Amino acid sequence: MKSRIESNLKEAKVLLESGELVAIPTETVYGLAANAFQADAVIRIFETKNRPHFDPLIVHVAGIEGVSEVVAETPPVALKLMQTFWPGPLTIVLRKSSKIPDIVTSGLDTVGVRMPDHALTLELLRSLDFPLAAPSANPFGYISPTSAQHVAKQLGDRIPYILDGGICSVGVESTIIDCTSQTPVVLRLGGTTIEQITEAIGFVEVNTTSSSAPQAPGMTLSHYAPRKHMYIGSIQNLLQEIEGEVSVLSFQDSYPNYRNIRLSETGDLKEAARNLFSAMRMLDADPGHVIIGEWLPDVGLGRAINDRLRRAASQAKS
Repeated sequence: MKSRIESNLKEAKVLLESGELVAIPTETVYGLAANAFQADAVIRIFETKNRPHFDPLIVHVAGIEGVSEVVAETPPVALKLMQTFWPGPLTIVLRKSSKIPDIVTSGLDTVGVRMPDHALTLELLRSLDFPLAAPSANPFGYISPTSAQHVAKQLGDRIPYILDGGICSVGVESTIIDCTSQTPVVLRLGGTTIEQITEAIGFVEVNTTSSSAPQAPGMTLSHYAPRKHMYIGSIQNLLQEIEGEVSVLSFQDSYPNYRNIRLSETGDLKEAARNLFSAMRMLDADPGHVIIGEWLPDVGLGRAINDRLRRAASQAKS
């Protein structure tokens, strides 16, 4: 089997309704989607990605009105977040409804739900009678895909269809916030910044530590990782420490004597986030035996980028 890469919504709809998997575009990364109400279809996501069953999935809906089928209740703070940030890169964790199979939530009584900000996928969701469970469309733990071609290169022989929606506009996964307790808790940094969230709802706790039994996707210690060893710290120091041929992933500065990709020549964090996973893929395919990179300013989207770098790195230094 070889994936077809097209933008045919009818074809994607028919496949999903028949229990097949379809890769879908979002503003964050491409997702590997299945009917969230159909346990057998969702199991195939785990099998196709070689994803451990303890790592829960995010459920994608067409709008706020679809949330009631997915969750047991929507507290006022969650509704405020939906009204402020949806469609967009924010996943909200709430108590799950009985319609969501345990396989989706890895046995937890909570589920992460979001409304993606991508016109093609929103049109697809509106045409379906069910929401879509969809983690990133890549082998578990590897760099997330931000184009249809990335998906095809990794999973093209395992899934029938890739809905081509172009390059992802945000480029890092959604922020995940748990709204099941009195004080909301951010579980994963992502495309919606802490500053934006606190401006909307006030104080939130931040608990993004790694876990072997994660409450949300993307919380395992090693994640978003290239096949090569990757080291994060001071690029100048790492160049002195590491012998042999290296590839350099820098934020803004140029390293002309090395294979070097800059995430943003102008120091734009949004551009850096958009380019992060593509740059990691290109360097992973380079002849250099290791990749070295550096921390970005730890503000706004820089926090989410640093989180991805930390989880991708074989070794990270302050």
